[in-house]
Amino acid sequence: MDHRGPLLPDGRRLAAALLLLLAACLSSARAVTSEEASYIAQRQLLAMSEAGVGEDGDLPADLESRPCLEFDGKAATANMTFPNDRLRRAYIGLQAWRKAFYSDPKNFTSDWVGADVCSYNGVVCAQAQDDAKATVVAGIDLNGADIAGYLPPELGLLTDLAFFHINTNRFCGIIPKSMSRLTILWEFDVSNNRFVGPFPYVCLEMPTLKYLDIRFNEFEGELPPALFDKPYDAIFVNSNRFVGPIPETIGNSTASVVVFANNKFVGCIPKSIGRMAKTLDEIIFLNNTLEGCMPLEIGMLTNTTVVDVSGNGLVGSLPKEISGCSKLEQLDVSRNVLTGVVHEAICELPMLVNFSYASNFFESESSPCMPSDKSEVNLDDANNCLGALRPAQKTTLQCAPVLARPVDCNKHVCAGSHPTTTPSPDRKQASPPALSPIIGPAMEIPTPAPAPAPAPEPAVLGPIVGPLPPKDEYAGASTTDAHEGASATHTGVLSATPCEISSPAGSSELSTPSGEVSSPAGTGPLSTTTSEISPTTGTGELSTTSGQVSSTTRAGLLSTTPGEISSPACSSELSTTSCEISSTTCTSELSTTCTEEASANRNTGNPT
Repeated sequence: MDHRGPLLPDGRRLAAALLLLLAACLSSARAVTSEEASYIAQRQLLAMSEAGVGEDGDLPADLESRPCLEFDGKAATANMTFPNDRLRRAYIGLQAWRKAFYSDPKNFTSDWVGADVCSYNGVVCAQAQDDAKATVVAGIDLNGADIAGYLPPELGLLTDLAFFHINTNRFCGIIPKSMSRLTILWEFDVSNNRFVGPFPYVCLEMPTLKYLDIRFNEFEGELPPALFDKPYDAIFVNSNRFVGPIPETIGNSTASVVVFANNKFVGCIPKSIGRMAKTLDEIIFLNNTLEGCMPLEIGMLTNTTVVDVSGNGLVGSLPKEISGCSKLEQLDVSRNVLTGVVHEAICELPMLVNFSYASNFFESESSPCMPSDKSEVNLDDANNCLGALRPAQKTTLQCAPVLARPVDCNKHVCAGSHPTTTPSPDRKQASPPALSPIIGPAMEIPTPAPAPAPAPEPAVLGPIVGPLPPKDEYAGASTTDAHEGASATHTGVLSATPCEISSPAGSSELSTPSGEVSSPAGTGPLSTTTSEISPTTGTGELSTTSGQVSSTTRAGLLSTTPGEISSPACSSELSTTSCEISSTTCTSELSTTCTEEASANRNTGNPT
């Protein structure tokens, strides 16, 4: 790893130089005022209207039959000749564009006069791809010209363009639809201008495009999912006004570089990112409003050298799976809400040069992750919760609110081991086990003496259901973090005929030997002898004397009058005829109404 040592100072100087250059370019492009930008955009709309072009900027059908005009407004001479028709059409397009310039302070296009378009400054000619004998305009390079203006529909006539570079200017308005006619365009760079509107869908209609750079403009709205279905090699959409989630189709992208920085993207980093492993070299999510846990699929990016997720709202732990990125050189997870441990497997990646996890809430770091003069990796652990042994850390008061509510990324919707939207196994609702009903021995219903005829059976009573306890008192309900749904509980229905009780409730059992009833309620058993009931049910205690029961089960309330039992159990229902029992688990009460005849028999010692 010695080869990285001398790169560090030079790398810093290079980064600083690039930042200065970017600042200079940005100040130049933003020199046009909002009023000027609005005026230029209005000029574009007016020109398209006068030319019979729609608001999307497509070419009029009779455009090529119209007279050619020079920039000074004089009609082209009748004897103007061109080597071929392609150069003639290029001339029409370039002259229309020069007419659309609002300002050219450097006189960059002062020589755009005459039929020899190949001599124009910023215009590149070459042999046609389909005809070696024909010369065509193959490229436009106006980078840094500081020209203010708009793009006219006539640019669609430059059908032989392989690259179109106009970065760091002051062009405003929209990208005209006519540019979809550039069928062999390879590179499209309109960065660092003042273009507006939604994502320029015209770019998706350029069939051979590989390099798309629309950064540092004022495009807005959401990214179209189709963007990542195109065979692009580079996608730069950073520093615009894009919002919404990053499409899950990003996993289909063949790009080696994708930059989302400095927008307002929300939601999760798509799990499908793992499918980009073959081609992805750099991916940057810097300064958005992404949230949730980092997907484990990041660890599948074995060819990626740069990963930057800094300046978002990511939570949970830093996935140890990142150690699978064996070619990773730059890793930045700073300025998030990450907690837990920084694993040594990440800090010891063989190609790692810079790793910043500053301004998070990490509680611990492995020894190889501690910054030191001897470390071969530039490490930054400042402003975390690593305690007094590390400098420049957060205070206990700053750390406590976050560390008191840790996020379990194993159950988080943004994390997981599969890029599909199918819930992970631990998130599926558990189905109750298929248990056969356990039925106790038959119980005879005695006929009270001295009645000459058998006593009629008591009427079947419906379950007596009390009011629902408050939600926050459910001791049986599973708790989850802010991003998780509540886990499912077992559900079942239990019913019995006279003298029989049967129920599969969760995975517990209920048996009724003669004179005895036992039933699971919460997590504790409930059993009765001839005239006494004494169980511990859930977290409450239930004790009885003859004919009276009073107990608290879990967080619910169980109370009875003589001959009645009421208690919450867990989502099943039990009912009988001769000795009625009804119960709902976790959200209702269990009540029992026994006939006076059965109670009398129990008090006299007769079997029930």
